[in-house]
Amino acid sequence: MSLFALLTEALNFFRNHIRQLAALTLPLLLIQVAIQLWLGNEMLTADPENPQFGVSHAAVMMVLLLVFSVLIAALTLFLELRSQGHELSSGQILKASLPFVPPLLLAGVFSGLAILAPVMIFAAFGPLWLIGLVVSLYLFARLAYVNFMVVVERLTPLEAIKKSFSFSAGSVAFKTIAVLMLYVPLSLFAGIFTQMATQVGFPLQLVVETLFAFIGLFVNIALFRLYMVNRQPIDLEK
Repeated sequence: MSLFALLTEALNFFRNHIRQLAALTLPLLLIQVAIQLWLGNEMLTADPENPQFGVSHAAVMMVLLLVFSVLIAALTLFLELRSQGHELSSGQILKASLPFVPPLLLAGVFSGLAILAPVMIFAAFGPLWLIGLVVSLYLFARLAYVNFMVVVERLTPLEAIKKSFSFSAGSVAFKTIAVLMLYVPLSLFAGIFTQMATQVGFPLQLVVETLFAFIGLFVNIALFRLYMVNRQPIDLEK
């Protein structure tokens, strides 16, 4: 399947299921964005010479990771169920997604460390940090299917990382990178509108960033479509 056809089908799915997607993900996205904004404000107001980050900040970070894991688990399970023609309420999907949160959390930590390692290592050699960044971005593309491996394939975190890496070889890797590049224009537009919203106040900034985070879910849907096309011939319901 061509990349254009894949993105078109993903867009149709996003448009046709936008109400249930909103009901399922917007509450979680609202919490996630609110926590991110609070943490960002804490970092801006911290003393750069002697930053103070205590237990409360660590606890908030853990809550953020948990909320993100629940969001990804629920979204992935929703995509899997719809691809099989099943319909469940948002509450049922959230309840069914909870057992996937611990393995997703572990898989996210392991894959995150693997992705960040190259850029952190190469940063020690000055200008070579750019090489590390390229390697990290490539690893990010190769590990983009870890969540699907955990939820759809029911694999353990380490198995999911290995399977994602092997699955995304060859042409799949290039298509994955192309899909992930959609984050670039989305981030640029989000930055512009967020800057404008910041001048109005926190409530509008929260709404704007949550809205763009919701739109960003389209990338996850496109990746899932790419995953399903290369896994087995099961179509997302139009």
